[in-house]
Amino acid sequence: MKKTALYPWHEKAGARIIDFGGWLMPVQYSGIIAEHKAVRSGAGLFDVSHMGNFSVRGPRALEFLQYMTTNDLGRAVDGQAQYTVMLYPDGGIVDDLIIYRIDSETFFIIVNAGNCEKDYQWFREHVGAFDGVELEDRSQELSLIALQGPKAFGVLRKALPAVDAETLGSFHFRKAEFRGAEIVVARTGYTGEVGVEIAVPNAMAVPLWEALLEAGKEEGILPIGLGARDTLRLEMGYSLYGHEIDRDTNPLEARLKWVVKLDKGEFIGRDACLKVDADPKRSVAGFALDGRALPRQGCPVFSAGGEEIGRVCSGTLSPTLQEPVGTCSVLREYAKVGTPLFVEIRGVRQPGSIRRLPFVKTSLS
Repeated sequence: MKKTALYPWHEKAGARIIDFGGWLMPVQYSGIIAEHKAVRSGAGLFDVSHMGNFSVRGPRALEFLQYMTTNDLGRAVDGQAQYTVMLYPDGGIVDDLIIYRIDSETFFIIVNAGNCEKDYQWFREHVGAFDGVELEDRSQELSLIALQGPKAFGVLRKALPAVDAETLGSFHFRKAEFRGAEIVVARTGYTGEVGVEIAVPNAMAVPLWEALLEAGKEEGILPIGLGARDTLRLEMGYSLYGHEIDRDTNPLEARLKWVVKLDKGEFIGRDACLKVDADPKRSVAGFALDGRALPRQGCPVFSAGGEEIGRVCSGTLSPTLQEPVGTCSVLREYAKVGTPLFVEIRGVRQPGSIRRLPFVKTSLS
């Protein structure tokens, strides 16, 4: 089992630890609902060091990444990050990822923990066609800490006064220093709240974590586990690999058309995306149920007329709304907001309807 540099802190803090894709990770500390509400109203601190990270360098690095991913990285400037997806030739999703442009020949990539080895091999399989491009897996060198919530910037000002994150645009980043170590602070996140994600050398992960917690005492900051991380992202309708997106899903049928730039030139999976774009069959949509039964991944979804129209991708009880919500992949004609549906949970069809995403308003709304 793999452990992050912060694992001893989590264990000492009494976190409930689970196996998450081969990593021993905290699923909760004080409780999922309390942690969720802390992020929505104040600030929360997440250890996301299990995420994979690679560096790509060389004169043809941009050309290589343009071919490997769907978004137009050519539009990004130095100091900017971009959300994108990587596809198989048939249009199925290898992974979703964030690419940071350091300069025209240097890029930093963050990928999902469970896909790290697969993603690295997929990059390696294609990098040889681009002379001079170097690919390096840095996942064992760096820790990733996310500070999220409406009071996150106030916390950051106390702990890292030189960063001035408020002047950073969304999906922009800058280098900074913490006790002599170089760190990267990015205006990115997975909660729908303002905040940052920080890449820090492993040796400085615990000192930075503790400094942020100390700085956030007055704001009610809490350490946040994977449980609340999932409820927070689901309230926003954000995709999670293995749920809304996977090997068998085309991004154009998963609310990700905005990151597929069909006019940018050739990329892996472009032909398949062109075909789907001409006649999309499915869509991922948000929904809510009328009762209290909780929808879970894989539950069948039915139309008001009794036709099976799709499956639940993700489901939970929204801590903010206090009602069962989820996402589902359904036939496109049933994805319109307000459309009635039924979700079968333990043999009983529960009524509900398609809802607009995101489910809640946040500090970024």
